[in-house]
Amino acid sequence: MAKSKEKHLTRKLRKKGLSIKEIAKKVGVSKSSVSFWCSDIVLTKQQALKLHNSMVRGSYAGRMAGVRMQKDRKKKKIEDCLIEAKKEISSVSKRDLFIAGLALYWGEGTKNNSDVRFCNSNKTVIEFIMKWFRNSLNIQDGEFRMYVGINEIHKDRLSEVLKYWSQVTNIPIEQFRKPVLFKVNNKKTYENFSNHYGTLTVRISKSKYLLYKILSLIEVLGAAG
Repeated sequence: MAKSKEKHLTRKLRKKGLSIKEIAKKVGVSKSSVSFWCSDIVLTKQQALKLHNSMVRGSYAGRMAGVRMQKDRKKKKIEDCLIEAKKEISSVSKRDLFIAGLALYWGEGTKNNSDVRFCNSNKTVIEFIMKWFRNSLNIQDGEFRMYVGINEIHKDRLSEVLKYWSQVTNIPIEQFRKPVLFKVNNKKTYENFSNHYGTLTVRISKSKYLLYKILSLIEVLGAAG
């Protein structure tokens, strides 16, 4: 008798357009029972469309919840790694800075020019190499010459770009040479357009012999161990 009442209610709800899952929850029976009892009921086009849209929204919400969970896990992992990194590198000695800067120049600095040049677009990398030049190689601020390379679509932002790199390097704009504008046809507009500052080349004037010294140190470092 109880099953008969549940079946009757189940079919009534299905005819109203409720989903198998919703009916099972309301009536308190399994989804397989609902599906079996309602197998002969044909939903209207409007009811079927409503269920489909609801399913799509539910699926989207589920995916978004999954994405949020992944982002949260990633954020937590990065935070944990940062804590561990601070424990491992609690301080940086002069020698640590010297070797790290040498390795960075090895990877990013120019080796075939007649003077020392370092090119990068990352603010933190530029800040570090400037610290290395000043503290490890005793380069004075007046010896620096700066060059900015950037897409010509940013030509109206050049004053902003130069000011940005001047603040990053703590070198006055007067020591910046004329920016090099690259002609690249962009087929789409980027959201970070106003946050793009191109690439900075840090050049040290009259540094031919300093370059020889750096390259020699790199050679010794590569052969070490």
